[in-house]
Amino acid sequence: MLSLTVSAVTFGVVFLAELPDKTALAGLVLGTRYRASYVFAGVAAAFAVHVALAVAAGSVLTLLPQQLVQGITGALFLGGALVLLLKRDDGEEEVRRPADQSFWKVAASGFMLILVAEFGDLTQIMTANLAARYEDPFSVALGAVLALWAVAAVGIVGGRALMRRVPLKMITRVAAGVMLVLAALSFHEALTA
Repeated sequence: MLSLTVSAVTFGVVFLAELPDKTALAGLVLGTRYRASYVFAGVAAAFAVHVALAVAAGSVLTLLPQQLVQGITGALFLGGALVLLLKRDDGEEEVRRPADQSFWKVAASGFMLILVAEFGDLTQIMTANLAARYEDPFSVALGAVLALWAVAAVGIVGGRALMRRVPLKMITRVAAGVMLVLAALSFHEALTA
């Protein structure tokens, strides 16, 4: 059964964590060079694959004792918060231009870029954590994929304008703060279970 609360929490956490990531910048670069709908199709497909893998991994974690899962989840959220807080800006990566502008070439470029760049990324690990924490894979998957698609759309269509108005450092700190709260809740549940 779909839980809108779980989907909303997942959306918020994943959106905030992904917004300052290199993926938003890659989407911005691709979106300035190619037709936005073609780029989005490829990027969206890659994110769907990543979310499916993350939710499957999180579902496997639910087979472990609940206290251990909460402890692992808390540690991973804490690690994610530290990664965000200690991360240095590595600048924009150069994206190669396909030989032509056909749908399949552009979509495939976006798909491959995201598939490779996001494998094992913080948001994929967070999605697995949320799937384990809430034991609601469908709601977590829905929230995560919508968040990733929203970030991709923001990056492709309006990334430059957003980054001019909202400092990247502030977005990163808010995402880290949310993860610290989730880590504290997970540790609390691990110790009181």
